[in-house]
Amino acid sequence: MKVAQARAVAAGWVAEHAAGTAGFAGAFLSGSAVWLPDEAELPPASDVDVVVVTAGATAPPKLGKVPWNGVLVEVTYLTWDAIGPPDAVLGSYHLAGCFRTDTIVADPTGRLTALRAAVSAEHPRRVWVRRRCRDAELRIADGLGTLSAALPVHDRVTAWLFPTGVTAHVVLTAGLRNPTVRLRYAAARDLLAEYGRLDRYEELLDLLGCAGMTASGAARHLRAMTEVFDAAVPLARTPFPFSSDITAAARPVAVDGGRALVEGGRHREAVFWIAATYARCLKILSADAPAVAAAHRPAFEDLLADLGVARPADLERRARRLLGRLPRLRALAEEIVAANPDVRD
Repeated sequence: MKVAQARAVAAGWVAEHAAGTAGFAGAFLSGSAVWLPDEAELPPASDVDVVVVTAGATAPPKLGKVPWNGVLVEVTYLTWDAIGPPDAVLGSYHLAGCFRTDTIVADPTGRLTALRAAVSAEHPRRVWVRRRCRDAELRIADGLGTLSAALPVHDRVTAWLFPTGVTAHVVLTAGLRNPTVRLRYAAARDLLAEYGRLDRYEELLDLLGCAGMTASGAARHLRAMTEVFDAAVPLARTPFPFSSDITAAARPVAVDGGRALVEGGRHREAVFWIAATYARCLKILSADAPAVAAAHRPAFEDLLADLGVARPADLERRARRLLGRLPRLRALAEEIVAANPDVRD
């Protein structure tokens, strides 16, 4: 299916399932569907992200991935206050890219259209690119602040893994690229190759602990993650914000997407997503099937050993190391911003 068709399907979901609900204030697209050309094929391991805006003080919980007319639509709800005025959106590395082009699929009040006009005009200006890079840096520091030895192992790893992965987002933000989730390291590698700085890419992988990961090692961890995924799907009962990512409908993204990276020679780039999905599955199983979680924990510990974070002290040490590297990361982002022909004053 072409990306333009997939966007239209997502818009159809909004019209049928969101537009008539109380407090509906509009909807716009997010994620990779914003950045891909209309005529491109939507990758099999991709979904279409939709943000539904609500007029209330509190947004409903994230709906997550919903199969709809041949497309996996991922639905998130945000209030107007959570989106904010144009300056807030321009400074948000997650939100700004949603309004660089026309991504609006419903706008009953006209507010989204006005917001898009203001943001798209300012999006490539240097001051805002720098601010978004700083926003990503702060996400790293704030995220690592949640790391605690008292957490279960899967939660400890998540508290370290996702802030570490934001290092790739800093680079992508500086290059005016999509801060994608699953493909963040592959996208960062491509960008740094364009700027002749693949040497710095190795630093990003080193911070994650997978610079030396072999193809066979990644394939082994992918098999283990696939097994725990398939075990978690039928046993999941407790709702989590990421629950829709661990379902049969989401398997093409969670499992097949990782396999495509490994089989495509980007095994090191697959490690982030393998670890993230494994940790999520263990969280589900720890809540709903503790004995099954225990059976799959040794393979997770094998992955952690390969990443050099087998013990709580290892995670704390790696977190301190990452925080110490932020000035170098900031300098790399500045280098990209300065060399980027699309950034303007």
